[in-house]
Amino acid sequence: MTTLVTPRLVLSPPTADDYEDFAALLGDPRVMDILGGAQVRSVAWRTFMQTAGAWAICGYGFFSVRERATGRFVGRIGCQRPEGWPGTEVGWGLTFDAQGQGYATEAAAACIDFAVDTLGWTEVIHCIAAPNPPSVAVAERLGARILRQAPLPAPVSKTVDVWGQTAEQWKARRPSTSSE
Repeated sequence: MTTLVTPRLVLSPPTADDYEDFAALLGDPRVMDILGGAQVRSVAWRTFMQTAGAWAICGYGFFSVRERATGRFVGRIGCQRPEGWPGTEVGWGLTFDAQGQGYATEAAAACIDFAVDTLGWTEVIHCIAAPNPPSVAVAERLGARILRQAPLPAPVSKTVDVWGQTAEQWKARRPSTSSE
C-alpha cells in the first residue's frame, strides 16, 4: 500500500489500529461542524470502514496522517471520488489541536502529487462549504481557485464551493511542501 512521507508527516492507508483516533476526530464537533456534524461511534465505524474499502477497491482513499517525530495522529487527508461527487477531490480534516500548523497544506500537497503523478487525475478539486476560512486558506496556498458551485449527493445534500486546478496548473507551481 501507498505511504507518503513529507518533512513533518507520514500519510498511510488506515489500519485497525487507527480506528480510535479516527472515531475521536469524527466525533469532535469543533472539527466536524463544517463537515456535516459530529458522528456517533457507530457512524464513525461505517465511515472508517468505507475509507478502508476505498483503498481496497480503488487503490486510493483518505490517509491516516501522523506526525513523523511523535507518531501522533493529526487527521485524515486523501483522495476521493464518491458516486455523484463533483470531481476528483483531495480533501482534509485535522484534529482540533493540529489545526493552524500548516499540516493540511503539507499533506494535501503530497496527496495532490499522488493524485496527479500516480492516479493520473487531470483535475483536483476541494469541496468547501462556506463559511470555512481555514480550508479556503489551504486551498489558496495549494494554488486552487473557485471553479464553480455544486451540490453534494445525499446524505450530505448541500451546495459547496468547488475549488481546484488542473494537473498542468499544479505541475507548473508545485509548492515546496510536496512529498520528499
